[in-house]
Amino acid sequence: MYRDLAGRRDGEERDILLALAAAEGRHEAHWLALLGDDVGKPRRGDLRTRTLGFLARRFGSVFVLALAQRAESRSPYDKDVHATDAMAADERIHEEVVRGLAARGRNQLSGTFRAAVFGANDGLVSNLALVMGVSAAGLSNQAVFLTGISGLLAGALSMGAGEFVSVRSQRELLEASTPSASTESTLGDLDVDANELTLVYRARGMAPADAEAKASRAFAALSPGGSARPITAAIDLPNQHEEIGTGLGAAVSSFWFFASGAIIPIIPYVIGLEGTAAVVVASILVGLALLATGSVVGLLSGASPLKRALRQLAIGFGAAGATYLLGLAFGTTLG
Repeated sequence: MYRDLAGRRDGEERDILLALAAAEGRHEAHWLALLGDDVGKPRRGDLRTRTLGFLARRFGSVFVLALAQRAESRSPYDKDVHATDAMAADERIHEEVVRGLAARGRNQLSGTFRAAVFGANDGLVSNLALVMGVSAAGLSNQAVFLTGISGLLAGALSMGAGEFVSVRSQRELLEASTPSASTESTLGDLDVDANELTLVYRARGMAPADAEAKASRAFAALSPGGSARPITAAIDLPNQHEEIGTGLGAAVSSFWFFASGAIIPIIPYVIGLEGTAAVVVASILVGLALLATGSVVGLLSGASPLKRALRQLAIGFGAAGATYLLGLAFGTTLG
């Protein structure tokens, strides 16, 4: 599997993966030596391993690395009396190596992709809960359908507006913390002995000695033969270069992500189902979607995809079940 992944990588990542494959080869040699003449015919790997290999060859994505990370964490060598201590230590280190490689991939995933998963999940849960609640209250099929459409539009517009405000606010905060470009032109007029520039760096969190050294280098850049460097380039902000995108782009993305999830609970009503049949079909469709989004969340976080999928399902159905019971209660009261 590591060799398959290496075939889709280059540079340092390829070298690391091939080194992991070589280490697994040493483990293989250990078992072959112990078995001796009893080694038998070569056997295929188990289904999990072969599936990982297939995914590595076809995709080579962060999801494969996340699954490999979990596979390394399940190594039995700690309790296997025939495995050496070095082999057990190798497997523990391999888990951390793969975790590091997977972390690179997770960091490279765009915020849009993460927003897609969580936005769609919000749409699934909120609109299923809404549809089940009003359905339990005894509303007609048409009324339930219109309520679902209203919930889809209201939620998607709310998500889009909220994301627009959030991104614009974040950009404005970053701009407010970014040094002014006009500051560079004042360097030549500063008193070198007083070195007010030191205060700028100290205000940014640098230790006094480090601030003085950095200020001295900035003044040296202005001297004849020095390589002039803008002061703004010398003041680094931890999150200054974060890719936060545009407010409009984030708003449109959030709208469609939410809508893509929120439309699923109303599909049964679109095709003409009514009553209990519509609720059951909507629940099944949303349940499958929740399992899918939960699995993706689990892979992205390096946790168990199955546990995260079941947790997502429980949360979604819990919210929908609560509103369904409320709908029954209000329907009985109103009736």
